[in-house]
Amino acid sequence: MSNKKSIWVKKSLTDILAQAANDTGDGLKRTLGASNLMALGIGAIIGAGLFVRTAAAAGQAAGPAVTISFIVAAVGCAFAGLCYAEFAAMIPIAGSAYAYSYVTMGELVAWIIGWALIMEYALGAATVSIAWSEYLNKLLGGAIPYEWCHSPFESFTDSMGVYHHGMINAPALVILLLLTLLLIKGTQESAFVNSIIVFVKVSIVLLFIVIGWQFIKPENYVPYMIPEGAAPVKDSTGKIIAEYGGFFKHGFGGVVGGAAIVFFAFIGFDAVSTAAQEAKNPKRDMPIGILGSLVICTILYILFGHVLTGVANWKDFVDPEKGREASVAYAISQYMTGYGWLATAVTVAILAGFSSVILVMLMGQSRIFYTMSKDGLLPKVLGELHPKFRTPYKANWVLFVFVGLFSAFVPGHVAGDLTSFGTLFAFVLVSLGIWILRRKSPEIERPFKTPLVPLVPLLGAIICFGMIVALDAQTLKIAMLWMIIGLVVYFTYSRHHSHLKAPGEIMPKASDFEENE
Repeated sequence: MSNKKSIWVKKSLTDILAQAANDTGDGLKRTLGASNLMALGIGAIIGAGLFVRTAAAAGQAAGPAVTISFIVAAVGCAFAGLCYAEFAAMIPIAGSAYAYSYVTMGELVAWIIGWALIMEYALGAATVSIAWSEYLNKLLGGAIPYEWCHSPFESFTDSMGVYHHGMINAPALVILLLLTLLLIKGTQESAFVNSIIVFVKVSIVLLFIVIGWQFIKPENYVPYMIPEGAAPVKDSTGKIIAEYGGFFKHGFGGVVGGAAIVFFAFIGFDAVSTAAQEAKNPKRDMPIGILGSLVICTILYILFGHVLTGVANWKDFVDPEKGREASVAYAISQYMTGYGWLATAVTVAILAGFSSVILVMLMGQSRIFYTMSKDGLLPKVLGELHPKFRTPYKANWVLFVFVGLFSAFVPGHVAGDLTSFGTLFAFVLVSLGIWILRRKSPEIERPFKTPLVPLVPLLGAIICFGMIVALDAQTLKIAMLWMIIGLVVYFTYSRHHSHLKAPGEIMPKASDFEENE
């Protein structure tokens, strides 16, 4: 590889479009329709965030106006979603934000975002699998011994004075293995199972909305926003556990503060774009999948928030002894007499939500590995497809080992908000990328166009960057350390193995790489 190549060298959009148009059938199978893509989006978006973030936002900042918080957060997501939709329809290849950045901002930026996406997808899948293990044990009444569902870094002493020390989180490892095997079997099969899971969890969410509507007390909506000067909330011992003096703790400021909390219940729709190379008609179906899943989830979130804060008073969601940790189950048990079975169904919905989130995250990360490998930035083994199923099975196995080690032996809280950092960073670059490509290549055919450019992409970038700044200092330090490691990998390996040549050099054909493999 020539050292004269600039780290800012860009992929030719013309070459990428030609490659996508001349797919010989040796690559990823195009098996997904618009409904499959929309289900993937819903599968990634609706996880436990709906059941946890809603109560947190209501109790900490917005009150019953958490419904407006969902609208504000959805608008912020929509800016990035519109940009993703334009890119996914125009550049129908796997890789998502990584591929889009390669075309608009060059190889180094593409590598950085590809490295950051590992935090969103791989660490996200690990964290969710740990939570899946916890909820499974709750559903089973604690039947799984502590030693077999916690990492070696966790321990506790029970009420009998017996000391317990974790050894391995076996349930997390099992769910990762099952979903990895499903992904290797095929994208269409994975999408079918995901659709069933989505049907189950959406049905349970709708059941709660429909049944809960009968138990709404209008007085719980008065006042609709937390008023200025609202009294602090105390726990049973008299200790103050929530105060509302800050600007983002009451009134419309509280609604905005609530939006920052519930925003993270929306992340995941970008995973749809990683499946662009497996869509039957990406020009039409990708925008439908991305924006359709956002619209459906937003409507469900608003209705859910309205019912939850109508059934139970928002102050109930402040106290961990009451409804903060298990808000929906608390509301059902305390205020919806005769519907105890619905609380169990909600736990099933949360498990289903976790399962589909893990599935889509593993799928998204394996496709990014696949594309980066084909570009030479990662070892070629990650780009090899299964001879029968045409899935990146070796990338799936490598990902299983990486995510599995984290899930089995590391506490879930360690990942913290790193998943959110990777997501928001991708949103910023995709939003800026739309504006850059509109200026540099206005003549390119765009099956779907982001409206009001540059206003929409600039707002998307500014809002998402603001949320990155709002992350806690510890998360930002770890993220920066991860980025530094990524730069070391790029300059010691990826830059020298990149298949993209410097200007004037002859670009090898894809078949040449396959022969070398």
